[in-house]
Amino acid sequence: MLEMIINPKSAEKRPWKMFFIGLVYASVSMILVHWFFSSDPVLPKFSGMIVVTFSVMFSLPFMYYMIKQEEQEDEEIEGFFSVWKVHSDAIFAFMWLFLGFVVAFSATYIGLLHISGNTSLFNAQLETYCLINSPGNIEGCVKRYTFNNDVFGVGAITKEMRFLAILENNVYVMFFTLLFSLVFGAGAIFVLSWNASVISAAIGIFTQYKLSEIPIGLARYMIHGFPEIAAYFITALAGGIFGVGVLRNGVRNPKFLRIVENTIVLLFIALIVLIIAAGIEVYFTPLLFR
Repeated sequence: MLEMIINPKSAEKRPWKMFFIGLVYASVSMILVHWFFSSDPVLPKFSGMIVVTFSVMFSLPFMYYMIKQEEQEDEEIEGFFSVWKVHSDAIFAFMWLFLGFVVAFSATYIGLLHISGNTSLFNAQLETYCLINSPGNIEGCVKRYTFNNDVFGVGAITKEMRFLAILENNVYVMFFTLLFSLVFGAGAIFVLSWNASVISAAIGIFTQYKLSEIPIGLARYMIHGFPEIAAYFITALAGGIFGVGVLRNGVRNPKFLRIVENTIVLLFIALIVLIIAAGIEVYFTPLLFR
């Protein structure tokens, strides 16, 4: 029923609607996992992944039909600016969906922590955050950032090292986003939902689990997060378009070469945007937030 709230054609004309769809999908996912699995003796260990899985299940119909629709348009265009013009509406719709995910994940996560004290909802996300920021002491990092414990910074590294580390991680995620979208056109939504949940866990840490501080946390992570996630969505769109295009036309069809060219253009755009996002995260964001 939820996937019938909005259709891809409506989303392309009014991308901002997807923000509210993201709010609904993520909030319902968090509440369902908390409601049904928090008292189970085993499943809470996997709550972080179950939340993401629910969000993916809700989002798959929209992703599939959107990618299918974009592939049909892709067969008729060529050139850098034409490719961007045709697909930009879909990319903006995906970004609004992602923002809805982040806002709902953050607010619901922090809210449920204060109401019930359930610290298992984003257990995997917290470990991932520590893996990136404190790889030498993941267990200690997890304890340090757990709800009701004091939150403080980790060891510093040079900006150049951090830039390369972040760019390497982002390219890694970009590769798996492409792989997921090639294997299953809408499958990249798993990678993107996972990233939304990790960012939400980071927002919880940055705000020290205070609901009133969520807008500041969003600003902290979305300054570089928006271009970064846009790059992933462009990659997902490129992979989905290529996969669907091959299935529809085959490799011998004259349209195949055009699809390949447009896919390469989209991937090039995604890579440039990723480099810009890493630069913003390392050199600009710290000037605004300590």
